[in-house]
Amino acid sequence: MKRFLIAAMLLCILTACGAPNNINRITSSDSVVVINDKNGRYKNLYTGEKTYPTTCTENCYPAHPDLLCKTGSENCQYQGLQTKPQLSTGYTVRWLGHASFVINTPNGQCVLFDPVKNQFDSPVALGFKLGGGIYRKAGAWPSEQELENIDAVMYSHIHYDHFNKADIQSIGNKPRYLTPLGMADNFPAGGFNITEMPWYSTTNIDDLVINAVPAHHFSARVLVPFIYEDHDKDLWNGWLLEQNGSTLFFAGDTGYSKHFKDIQQKYGDIDICLMPIASYYSKDDPNWYRYVHTTPEDALNAAQELNCKVMIPWGYGNSSWKMGDHSSHSALLRLLHMYNKMDSKVPLYILNEGESISL
Repeated sequence: MKRFLIAAMLLCILTACGAPNNINRITSSDSVVVINDKNGRYKNLYTGEKTYPTTCTENCYPAHPDLLCKTGSENCQYQGLQTKPQLSTGYTVRWLGHASFVINTPNGQCVLFDPVKNQFDSPVALGFKLGGGIYRKAGAWPSEQELENIDAVMYSHIHYDHFNKADIQSIGNKPRYLTPLGMADNFPAGGFNITEMPWYSTTNIDDLVINAVPAHHFSARVLVPFIYEDHDKDLWNGWLLEQNGSTLFFAGDTGYSKHFKDIQQKYGDIDICLMPIASYYSKDDPNWYRYVHTTPEDALNAAQELNCKVMIPWGYGNSSWKMGDHSSHSALLRLLHMYNKMDSKVPLYILNEGESISL
């Protein structure tokens, strides 16, 4: 009996993360938009060839005096003098690196966007490294006390640089998890409270309104040749927070398309826009990379269409994987260059990993 109890206790410890998850799917709203192809896979709102309002074609990465780098455009810190927009929204934004953010809302909630601390989930992390990929530096991860007070975790899609099962287990099952449609079955078991949301659906955490909005991207995580693949099986989202009349938009991974204008028409001008500016470069397939990732000039045009009162860029940095980029900070150099060349009127605020701003 004693051996049985010990074995049972060990099994309980080992399977504590094996409790079934509580999964809810929002499907009843009249404004929900879901688009599937003939095979039942998700697709973007605006498919086919695209044209872009602005494209940098030469001298796109000149050095900038405000970006101090150790070598070339690697291991950099932005040290430019910046004027903080006087918005009085009540939001505080902290960039953890790559696509990960901590957001404190006006009324005291705390949410995470796409939290990924280290490298990809095993065994992909090892395979990526053995294959010559970049092994990123860890992002500026929240403290254990901060993680205890997280109210919600929102994921934009299932790609490894935005969704890490090990990090979910370290965050724990206290917060509510919000995901695009189909994504819940990628979670580890552990009693997690997961809500899947289609485009233009809405949920609440107390008085915080959370809207799932379109992005122009794709999804894929698992490939077993001739046996299984999950290309576009799960949806991809952006997120829009509303509280006290103030809005914050997280675009997720996305290419440029008309969906930005759609979002502005539905929700009005956006106060704070967290916009991706990287992962668009490829020697072998540049059209595809840009099709699903905004260049810095695409992000600036999208921010203009959203009527953003401030744009905070992400995707570059010392904690990036440099996938689809020349270097860790090449995208930021291109943003600074194109911001001036386009004479952009969207206020821009640049963070280094771990930095925060209250707006």
